[in-house]
This record gives sequence, structure tokens and C-alpha cells, in this order.
Amino acid sequence: MEFNQFFVQGLALLGAGIAMVAGLGQGIGQGIAAGKACEAVSRNPEAASKIQSVMVLGIALAETTGIYSLVIAILLIFVKG
Repeated sequence: MEFNQFFVQGLALLGAGIAMVAGLGQGIGQGIAAGKACEAVSRNPEAASKIQSVMVLGIALAETTGIYSLVIAILLIFVKG
């Protein structure tokens, strides 16, 4: 069974939209991480530098999810779309 060119293009664009939903989880995760880091610093101000370094590492790892989903969406749009 062979699919129509427009059908494949439509599904590729739909997949790109679904891939960008990962940005929601990434944004929520970064917000939670920053909020918990603020709580931790307010409870233990002496450990602020250690908490900040761990928070930055966690946010950088969360950011990679958004970057990967953006790359996948761009590939779907420009290669199949």
C-alpha cells in the first residue's frame, strides 16, 4: 500500500507538532528545579554555591530535552514536510 504525498507530508507536520509538546515538560521541569533550589537556599544559605551548581546542571540536562525535540521537529518539517 502506497501513501499519497500529501498524506505523508501531513503526518510529518503532525509529528513535528507532537514533538514540540516536549517543550512543555521541559519548561515545567526547569521551573520546579529553580523553585526547589530557592527553597533549599532559603533553608541553608551556607550551601548556596553547591545548590546553585547542582541546579544549573539539572536545568542544562532538562534543556537538552527541548533541544532534541526542536531538532526532530525541524527535521520532520524540512525533510518530509
